[in-house]
Amino acid sequence: MAVPFADLQLQYQNIKAEIDAAIVGVIRDNAFIRGPFVDAFEREFAQAASTKHCVSCANGTDALYLAMTALKVRPGDEVITTAHSWISTSAMITQAGATVKFCDTDGVTFTIDPAAIEAAITPRTVGIIPVHLYGQAADMEAVMKIANKHALWVIEDCAQAHLARYKGQMVGTFGAAGTYSFYPGKNLGAMGDAGAVVTNDAVLAENITRLARHGGLVKHQHEIEGVNSRLDGMQAAILSVKLSHLAAWTEARQQAATFYNLGLSHIREVVAPEVGSGRDHVYHLYTIRHPRRDALAAHLFSNGVQTAINYPTALPFLPAYARFGHYPEQFPNAHRDQRQILSLPMFAEITRAQQQEVLDLILGFNRLGRFF
Repeated sequence: MAVPFADLQLQYQNIKAEIDAAIVGVIRDNAFIRGPFVDAFEREFAQAASTKHCVSCANGTDALYLAMTALKVRPGDEVITTAHSWISTSAMITQAGATVKFCDTDGVTFTIDPAAIEAAITPRTVGIIPVHLYGQAADMEAVMKIANKHALWVIEDCAQAHLARYKGQMVGTFGAAGTYSFYPGKNLGAMGDAGAVVTNDAVLAENITRLARHGGLVKHQHEIEGVNSRLDGMQAAILSVKLSHLAAWTEARQQAATFYNLGLSHIREVVAPEVGSGRDHVYHLYTIRHPRRDALAAHLFSNGVQTAINYPTALPFLPAYARFGHYPEQFPNAHRDQRQILSLPMFAEITRAQQQEVLDLILGFNRLGRFF
């Protein structure tokens, strides 16, 4: 049985009539750049994210840049973030003008280690960007305690964590802002690139909006030099349709994760994802650890199962950050994880038969491994 890593075509076919009608509506109204479909999605997503304001933008990377720029990040500032994430998180710290300071993960949940944050703070530190990696909330109580103690702002990178919660509170609502990606493969994905910043701060929302629209709130009135980072009407209309299904899709992912957890619990060498106390996991990715990761991935691929490695090189060890001279002992958990992590097929429509195929193949691989 072939098992895809994700199946966006199946998702589309299940809601085809709704998506097609939304696209027709945008074309009919010539509402291609901003307009009523974008306004509607911003209102709807703000409500879904439990925030007062949603500022849409071109993608999740821009969302990070816009949020930091609106918070007046300056050259010489330092911003702390996790050692294991997609490069957008750290690269936008640099693009906003600051210096990135990496912290190790906690060794269990793949999210930033609060103790490492405390140790990384210097007089130049202005903010912290925790990442709710793979769909699990970071330890926001500990993060905010540190941030408040040192008068630091917090931007939550929620790119993989739509509808995730920490102790009942929605991610993206703890700090000054939360940033989201609607890349097609995300739990809430557009049919192209899209992103957003959410916040409860009206002044910050206005400043982000100004930055994203060439520096003005009204066309031809440029108060500052901004950038062009707009969500187009087509993607907004598609996202509004998908948003109405997101809660059900999230529940389906969590049920699929439970099935994987049960099946993997007795398989030697496999470490299933662990959910921290008080945290939700919405399973954008279902990421295991295995000491023979590459061999397991090859075995699954040869039997028709697609997997992914998110992410094969922890950020401090990328060539882009060679200037810092980081070494493995500084980030032992991230360094270990980069060699062991493997993301298994996970999407709302995955069947139990498909999951059982994955589980059977992993079990077979481990049994074979006993003779090596």
